[in-house]
Amino acid sequence: MKILVTGAAGFIGSKIASLLAARGDEVTGIDNINDYYDVRLKWGRLSELGIGDGRSDIEWGKTYSSVTYPTLRFQRMALEDKEAIDKLFDEEQFDRVVNLAAQAGVRYSITNPYAYLTSNLTGFLNILEACRNHPVQHLLFASSSSVYGMNTKAPFSEDDKVDAPVSLYAATKKANELMAHSYSKLYGIPATGLRYFTVYGPWGRPDMAPMLFARAISKGEPIKVFNYGDMIRDFTYIDDIAFGSIQCLDQPPVAEQCANHVPFRVYNIGCSHPVKLIDFISEIESALGLKAEKVMLPMQPGDVYMTNADTTKLETEIGYKPRVTLHEGITQFIEWYKSEKNPLK
Repeated sequence: MKILVTGAAGFIGSKIASLLAARGDEVTGIDNINDYYDVRLKWGRLSELGIGDGRSDIEWGKTYSSVTYPTLRFQRMALEDKEAIDKLFDEEQFDRVVNLAAQAGVRYSITNPYAYLTSNLTGFLNILEACRNHPVQHLLFASSSSVYGMNTKAPFSEDDKVDAPVSLYAATKKANELMAHSYSKLYGIPATGLRYFTVYGPWGRPDMAPMLFARAISKGEPIKVFNYGDMIRDFTYIDDIAFGSIQCLDQPPVAEQCANHVPFRVYNIGCSHPVKLIDFISEIESALGLKAEKVMLPMQPGDVYMTNADTTKLETEIGYKPRVTLHEGITQFIEWYKSEKNPLK
């Protein structure tokens, strides 16, 4: 199959691109490689894919072939560049699309709101339009557990109301689901949205808790523990997330099996074994063999107290089953963190 992966220099996107290429799919990855966080991680992920040398040597508008995966290519491209997106779809005629590119971050959306409108709304609309004009078998796109916002019922179910977001980031992700549904209804585009719960592992984002904690504890620096450690997260290892995403990609929705005969569906994808933030920190301390100096702080604007995925629907309909325990995942993450592969070491 010919598959487009947007956000291919990202945490989840790079992993999915490598798995698809490893099984023989013809993969085109795109990413704008923005500087929202340290771009050395993005260069490093691309290097792991056989693209570039781990430094800033990727030019706009040029196609790079992987030296690791014969069926993988990469272009530096922004979703909001409608002309470039249309040209790419016209030339490649993709069978399936995995849209993971987006402006990430909850707290960042409070100080930089317009970045989310450009990438998450305009960019996603360009993908939808391209899928309409160059019909694909399946559009898989990233939503987020943040859409549950002020929901207090646990675990979070796809049937719960998601009309009370607490950040602009969450609002754009809910908007993506609504936009995709309308295109599925109007144009028959099979689409699946995945509400990703807290993802961690090697090559993870430096602005997320695992990397922040590992770096600070390693250096003997204090760590910020919000809501005094009383926050619950459904931490899910990157391999489980990537394999589950591909399971979904391989099983497009069928209109006759979906609500109102619209070929659209949304799934939670997480571990379903949420842990308290303070216990997550303890696992990192154990793996590093060091104790953390903790600065206890109140809840931050835009944060939610708990994320807890009910993955029953995904398990029943797709066959998803997370396998990596928190202890195993943190052990593998810390091994990578301390290795020479970590460009931020």
